[in-house]
Amino acid sequence: MNDLTTQFNNVQSQPTMDQQSVLAQSSASREMEEVKGAIFLAKQFPRNYFESEKRIQDACKRPSLATTATYAYKRGSSKVEGPSIRLAEVLAQNWGNLSYGIQELEQRDGESVAKAYCWDLETNVRQEKVFTVKHVRSARGSLTKLTEPRDIYERVASDGARRLRACILGVIPGDVVEMAVEQCRLTLAGQSDKPLKDRISGALSHFKENYGVTQEMIEDRFGYNASSFSEFDLAQLTSIRNSLKDKMSKVEDWFDKEIGKQQSSGLAADFNKEQGEVKSDENTVPAEQE
Repeated sequence: MNDLTTQFNNVQSQPTMDQQSVLAQSSASREMEEVKGAIFLAKQFPRNYFESEKRIQDACKRPSLATTATYAYKRGSSKVEGPSIRLAEVLAQNWGNLSYGIQELEQRDGESVAKAYCWDLETNVRQEKVFTVKHVRSARGSLTKLTEPRDIYERVASDGARRLRACILGVIPGDVVEMAVEQCRLTLAGQSDKPLKDRISGALSHFKENYGVTQEMIEDRFGYNASSFSEFDLAQLTSIRNSLKDKMSKVEDWFDKEIGKQQSSGLAADFNKEQGEVKSDENTVPAEQE
């Protein structure tokens, strides 16, 4: 008798197929109404292109954003750089009437299927990328399986950031993106009245004289010659200098001391021939980065 009662209660507690169908339809209907509402508001309050560009320019005048506005890495013998996810998020926030984000669609054994998207609610232009994320973390040549929900979430968010950046940059006009990058470059350049080449040469001399870090060690960390350094590379170098100055890190944390002496790219040497020996002082890097 008890077994029959237990089975009956289990059946009663489990939703029927009809109930599941009603719940699914209700959820789909609610999402559809939310989308319709967002599109209606976008049509009622369209973006002002002049004001959107002005907000983007104002945001790019902040040094804290300008220093993280681009990424750069070495591909073969060339340098690859472009707008970072931080800049893409600022562009989306100030462009207006965009729906964007990362959504986990399915989580299977050992992997997640996720989607990054960006949708312009005014023009109905949409970029979407579906990708698979393995629940593993690579560290020192070995793979560690992830089991904690937080670790899996952070892994999906990390992999999704690159796809989200591509989606945002695929929706926002390219000339607006170029304008933002240029404004960030001007923001960094405006922190000093010296030419970029002179400031880089001064920074190289400062590292050599105060920390014993050679130009070759710096070039090894960045992956390309100092002659290819940009304002953003100088900003990263300044952050490293500040960390060493405040004793928050050591030289070994940033540079490989085993790098042998190699032939210099000639940037610092050329500068010294033209201007004389560069004296190392606190003005070799942008003052606002102190």
